[in-house]
Amino acid sequence: MTDPTHERTSEERPTAVLVAVRLPGVSEEQHAADLAELSRLVKTLGLRVVGQVSQTMSRVSPATVLGGGRLLELAAWTGGDGKVESSIPSRDRAMERRERMKARRGQPDDVEPLPHFELDDEDPSDWSPSEDDEDGDFGGETDEPYETDEADREAEARADHELAKVVVVDHELTPRMQRNLERATGAEVLDRTHVIVEIFHRHARSREARLQVEIARLTYVAPRLREAGAGKDRVRGGVGGKGAGESALELDRRKIRDRVAELRRELAQIEREQATRRAGRSDQRRVALVGYTNAGKSSLMRALTSSGVYIADKLFATLDTTVRALRPETEPRILVSDTVGFIKKLPHELVASFRSTLDESLEASLLLYVVDAADPTFRDQLAVTREVLTDIGAGEVSWRLVLNKRDRLDAAAIAALHEEFPEAISISAHDPDDALRIRELIVSFFDGELRQADLFVPYTAHGLIRHVYEGATVLSERHTEEGTHLRVRAPNETLRRIEDRLATPRG
Repeated sequence: MTDPTHERTSEERPTAVLVAVRLPGVSEEQHAADLAELSRLVKTLGLRVVGQVSQTMSRVSPATVLGGGRLLELAAWTGGDGKVESSIPSRDRAMERRERMKARRGQPDDVEPLPHFELDDEDPSDWSPSEDDEDGDFGGETDEPYETDEADREAEARADHELAKVVVVDHELTPRMQRNLERATGAEVLDRTHVIVEIFHRHARSREARLQVEIARLTYVAPRLREAGAGKDRVRGGVGGKGAGESALELDRRKIRDRVAELRRELAQIEREQATRRAGRSDQRRVALVGYTNAGKSSLMRALTSSGVYIADKLFATLDTTVRALRPETEPRILVSDTVGFIKKLPHELVASFRSTLDESLEASLLLYVVDAADPTFRDQLAVTREVLTDIGAGEVSWRLVLNKRDRLDAAAIAALHEEFPEAISISAHDPDDALRIRELIVSFFDGELRQADLFVPYTAHGLIRHVYEGATVLSERHTEEGTHLRVRAPNETLRRIEDRLATPRG
């Protein structure tokens, strides 16, 4: 399947600049990994990264994320002026109200004008920087003195570079932060949550996934609705049109709440149907592949089940849970589930929406934690996976660690990983021999340790040869006048079932 975002050339994709603040407790390596992950998210969304602005601060600036100097640097990437102009939709109404108050009190016309500041529904104490803020700190902290001349020099130096049309911030933005950054940069501003939600929206395929994503999108959008100039009119309510009524903004938010309620009812119906199907599989043996996004779960799923699972080198390529039988099939068969990948700072809206998807992990008897061993931050990724699974109640399910993508490591790195994780199994999901090792690990978990045995299948019961090949690894095969002699290796329980079949007379 071809992704439409890959059909466009790099020149056609909108340009983006990344913004991140390194907070206390975050190492330089981790900060660089976070920026690299954000870059991959942005690439998956279909944008092209042309630059990044990073700053070390004790906290994120509550007004503009960055300090004043870095804000000017960011504006140079987008062609903005770096100024946060203050304007409020309700200013005209405030002025009218002020004129009425003056008329009542008989105030002269030469009083000081109203101060120009921004009101925010979410934060009544909101403020915007004025020309008096000489340090340009905007409520945050800068990591170094930043003179205007230096900002001008950097802007001139960057004039030869391609300007970014989108600003992507590796933090969750409040409505105030987003508005201020848009004014300072003149570009569209997205935060990490918005990017992830949009990726989920584009990659969702099943009806359930689409419903879950739409709920997450609406939940994210509702508090960020802005009242346009034409939205100040109020729709009268009550009998005879009396009463304060609702503004257009309030109506829009109520429509969103109603739509979310409708989607939740529809999703609940689908979840009941899925619960019924899961109940029908409750007596079957289940394995779930879990782990960080793009760790190689879908590639391993395809290798284990010989199925056409969608695979792409991008984040969140899989959003729908896929269940397939382990191949070659065992008796009774083992079901393998490929689940949605995890990621740091996963939006709460999506964690809640995809809870039913992650319920596959609760139904499994064995979890395979698949990690990208070539990623230097995979230990943190593994911790994120464990944390999320513990939150949904799957922390006590038996699990095995699978270190994937060993083909990207040298022998010394593989040896170091084996010393650090002695119980783990290192593989490449694209190596058939490694896929066979994982299959044997899964089968042995359910049927016991592997052992070797010699079996004899008479020609009168030759139909049982198929069951032997399905349940065991045949090491050698020899034919005599009486029948077939097989040397096999299989789990104890599987061998017991095969031997019982061979011992049972066939009528």
